[in-house]
Amino acid sequence: MSLQKLARELDETARQTAGMVEGISEALEILSEVAADRQADVRMAVQMIVTALQGQDRIEQRCHNMALAVRQFALLPPTAPDSIYDEIWSNLTLDELRVPALSGIAAHSSHGEAELF
Repeated sequence: MSLQKLARELDETARQTAGMVEGISEALEILSEVAADRQADVRMAVQMIVTALQGQDRIEQRCHNMALAVRQFALLPPTAPDSIYDEIWSNLTLDELRVPALSGIAAHSSHGEAELF
């Protein structure tokens, strides 16, 4: 698989994850109109959905960042030094991609209070 094809697949993965949230957004609207006697359950459900939406947003951002890096890698000559690759990674937006020590650990850390974008 060429690096350009990999970048396209990452962009498509990001697009598909963005499409997943349409139904979740509609569910949030329905949950916000529920009777007061179920308010605690609704709050918990809304919190879970918001957390899932935030996770999708991070996945989408990661895919776009990786696609950008792959496109830049594809332009490099085969003899390019590792420092050039490191510079490309260091210019990405998400810390978990940009900072090597954070790579792959986002799923294991507490995300705190959920906020809707």
